[in-house]
Amino acid sequence: MTTRTATETEPLSAPAAPRPVETTAPIAAPDAAAPDAAAIERQLQDLAGRRVAVALSGGVDSAVAAHALRSAGADVIALALRLHDVDPTLPRAPRACCAPDDLQDARRVAEALDVPFYVIDARNAFDVGVVEPFVSGYLAGRTPSPCVACNAQVKLGLLWQRARLLGAVALATGHYARTNSAGRLFRGVDLAKDQSYFLFATPSVVLRELVLPLGASTKADVRARALAAGLPVAHKLDSQEVCFVGGDGAKDFLRRRAGGLDGSGPIVDSAGAEVGRHDGFWQYTIGQRRGTNVASGRRLYVLGVDVSTRAVTVGEDRELSEWGLAACDVRWITAPTGPARAHVKIRSRDPGTAATIRSIEGAKVEVRFDLPVRAVAKGQAAVFYEGDEVLGGGFIIGALR
Repeated sequence: MTTRTATETEPLSAPAAPRPVETTAPIAAPDAAAPDAAAIERQLQDLAGRRVAVALSGGVDSAVAAHALRSAGADVIALALRLHDVDPTLPRAPRACCAPDDLQDARRVAEALDVPFYVIDARNAFDVGVVEPFVSGYLAGRTPSPCVACNAQVKLGLLWQRARLLGAVALATGHYARTNSAGRLFRGVDLAKDQSYFLFATPSVVLRELVLPLGASTKADVRARALAAGLPVAHKLDSQEVCFVGGDGAKDFLRRRAGGLDGSGPIVDSAGAEVGRHDGFWQYTIGQRRGTNVASGRRLYVLGVDVSTRAVTVGEDRELSEWGLAACDVRWITAPTGPARAHVKIRSRDPGTAATIRSIEGAKVEVRFDLPVRAVAKGQAAVFYEGDEVLGGGFIIGALR
């Protein structure tokens, strides 16, 4: 084998009456429907004898994706990313993805499949494109979406570039989502594992050459295939944590990166009266209940963060309901010809709410929901769906009332 180093939210307190729906323009018709299991198998068979780069994370999903392509006769090469270093003086997060140890697991998978293995040093790109925006976002009172940035810029964007340099005609990953040759993006069949929300910002040129062998598979099926193939990571647990913050969590990570910045301030109610104190505004996000440090007989939730005064506003659950949002940096995969109807997800596990989307200026849109949604957090991704298809998405600027 060749080794090279190349470098959930609570429900609304009470239902609300639906908002009237306006007439809107249709979404541009997709070139093809979401591929089913048979169509994905044909995609793999069509790659027989052709070079395909597979992103190996060291987990079971990417290992099974690589095995599927190898079994279909593709000329597989494995690419792994070195994203960050581990500080040995800090506690380790037990189930974080993309840790340095995962590189060794990726190497073991490549050895088991007898495919060339390349390690790409992406530490600088990851720090600049993912970690720094994560820190600056929290310090600006937002709740960043680091996995969206990582997928678009590093895991898919950078890997696609390297794959092309190595002569690959396609890039494959273990994501639970589906694509077709027209560059359309769809939910994965296993809705409990679907990762399409995190992929909406993937450049269209990458989507057209992206192969997702697990898109029509369930997690249980993938685990069974890994065991049947004897893959060395068949029993490995799934990652669940933000990969770079360490075992002491995002709060302490942000405190270290903030360089001693005093983020303490008042906790106020929705009328502006001080009801408590906090020791760092960056540890709060809209909708959060734990850690509000307020002695009250009521359940209180974070309603907002004011960076200028370092005040955290808390209130009751009903005060979290919003009828709309504004989003920026909107990227369309399948663009509408005017105001559009879609289901909009504001968190990865959000089932989505029917809404009307209207462009307001440049790459900004306003979203008006048919029913109120809970806890619209600045910085999170708002992703637009028509059925299983991802139409596009953007990043939340704030709620609209």
